[in-house]
Amino acid sequence: MSSALPVIVLVLVFAWMIFTNLPRRGRTTSYKDADHKGVVIYWRPGCKYCMRLRTRLRFTRLRYHEVNIWRDPEAAAFVRSVADGNETVPTVTVAGRAMVNPSKTRLLEAVTTHAPHLAPGPRE
Repeated sequence: MSSALPVIVLVLVFAWMIFTNLPRRGRTTSYKDADHKGVVIYWRPGCKYCMRLRTRLRFTRLRYHEVNIWRDPEAAAFVRSVADGNETVPTVTVAGRAMVNPSKTRLLEAVTTHAPHLAPGPRE
C-alpha cells in the first residue's frame, strides 16, 4: 500500500498541472479581441507563476480575459514591449496599465484603483 502512495501523488500533481493550464471557458481571447479597458492576463502553458495566479483568481469574482502568448504573436509582442523585451508571464493589464508577474493582492489593488467597477464583491 505504501509503495502506491508516490504514484498517486505524482498522478495528482500531473492532473493539477493539466487542470491549472487549461484555458478558462468564456475567458480565452486574443490580444485583438481582449477588453483592454478591463483585466487581461497574458500567460503561457507550463508557467508555474501563471498557474499560481490563475488558480488563486478562481476563488474571486473578478472578471478577466486570458490570452495565451504562445498562440497569439501580437500578444507575445505586447508582453515583450512591457517586460523589457522578455516574454515574462503572467503579465496583466488593468485598464491598460501593465504589471509583470503581479501577486493576486497587487492585481486586486490595481483593479480597485484603476477599474473599481470590476472589483469582485464579497461572496454571498
